[in-house]
Amino acid sequence: MRLTRRTSGCMAAVAVTAALALTGCSGSDAAEPAASGGSAAADELTPVTLQLQWFTQAQFAGYYAALDQGYYEEEGLAVEIVEGGVDIVPQTVLADGSVDFAIAWVPKALASREQGAGITDVAQIFARSGTLQVSLKEAGITTAADLQGKKVGNWGYGNEFELFAGITAAGLDPAADVTLVQQQFDMNALLSGEIDAAQAMTYNEYAQVLEAENPATGELYTAEDFNVIDWNDEGTAMLQDAIWANTDKLASDADYEATTVKFIKASLKGWIYARDNAEAARDAVVAAGAQLGNSHQLWQTNEVNKLIWPSVAGIGMIDEAAWAQTVDVAMNTKNDQGASVISAAPSDDAYTNEYVTQALDELLAEGVDVTGEGFEPIDVTLEAGGN
Repeated sequence: MRLTRRTSGCMAAVAVTAALALTGCSGSDAAEPAASGGSAAADELTPVTLQLQWFTQAQFAGYYAALDQGYYEEEGLAVEIVEGGVDIVPQTVLADGSVDFAIAWVPKALASREQGAGITDVAQIFARSGTLQVSLKEAGITTAADLQGKKVGNWGYGNEFELFAGITAAGLDPAADVTLVQQQFDMNALLSGEIDAAQAMTYNEYAQVLEAENPATGELYTAEDFNVIDWNDEGTAMLQDAIWANTDKLASDADYEATTVKFIKASLKGWIYARDNAEAARDAVVAAGAQLGNSHQLWQTNEVNKLIWPSVAGIGMIDEAAWAQTVDVAMNTKNDQGASVISAAPSDDAYTNEYVTQALDELLAEGVDVTGEGFEPIDVTLEAGGN
C-alpha cells in the first residue's frame, strides 16, 4: 500500500461544467509512503487505486486510517491513495479508467455524469453538508434572508449552489439583492472586512477563523465572535463526499463488484476507527503528509465525524430524501450566471445501496458498530495557525 502525491497549480474555470470540478488552489511536495498493517503477501493482494478530490487532510481520515490499520490488506487489497488538486477532477479520472474508485461531492459528480462520465455513488460517507456561511457577530447575519444588501463571498467552482439555493429560498435574487464577491480559499477577506459573509467548510475554513488572532483582544477568535448559516438548517444542503465506482465495470465485471464490496467494507471500518480514535486517525493523516498542523487536523477529524455520525441506517447508506434534495437543488437552482448544476434528473444507476449493504452486513456479522448511535464529538483546542 502506498500514498501518491500529485502536485498542481491553480487554473481558472471557463464554463460551469469545468468549474464544478474545482475546489481550491494550493500546492504540495512529495510525501513518504504511508505505513500500513496486515500480513498478506503483496503478490496475493488485488491492487486498488483511490483518487481523492483534494490534498491530504483529515477530510479523508477514514481512508488513511484504513490504510494505516491494515484494513485494506485484511480484505486482500493493496490500496494506493492518490491526492487530488485543482487540476484533477476525481470523477473524470475514475470514468476514464485511470483509478478504481474516487471521492467526490455528489452535485459535481452528477454534473460529470451529465457530460458522459460513467460513475455510480456506491457509498455516501458524509450524510450531512459541511458548508457554512460565516460572518462576524456584529454584522447581524443569522439566516439567508439577512444576506440582503451584504457583500457575500463564495468560491464558485460549483461550491456555491447551496448558498444560491438558500438566497433564492429566502425570496432574494442572487444576481440583484446581494453583492457577490469571488472569495479565495481562506478567510482573509472576512477578517479584513472586505466581505460580510464568507463561505467555509466546518472542518477547514471555519477552523481558520478560530486559529486567527482577534486584534481587539490579542487572543484567538472564539465561536462567540461569529454567526454561521448552516445549509442543513436552511433546507438547501447537498450531499458531499461519497465513494464513486465505475458504472460499466459494476455491470460487467464480477471481480470489480467483489472488490467494490471489499473496498467499501475496509473504508467504512477506517471511518469507524476514526470515530472511536480521533487522535490516532489524525496522526495517520499527519504521517501521510498533511500540510496543516496537528490541532487543525484533529479539528477536521472531529468535524467530519459530525457529518457522518450518528448514522441511523448505517454509515455509507444513501438516503433517498437527501439524494432527492441534492438533485432538486442541482436542477432548479441558478447561480448568478443563470446556470444550474444539471439540466435533468440523473438516471437510476447514479447511485446504488447494493454494495454498501453487503459491506454493512459483513461488518454487523463481525460485531462492528456501524451506526454510532452513542457518538459524542471530542473537545478540540485549536492553536494559533492550526499548529
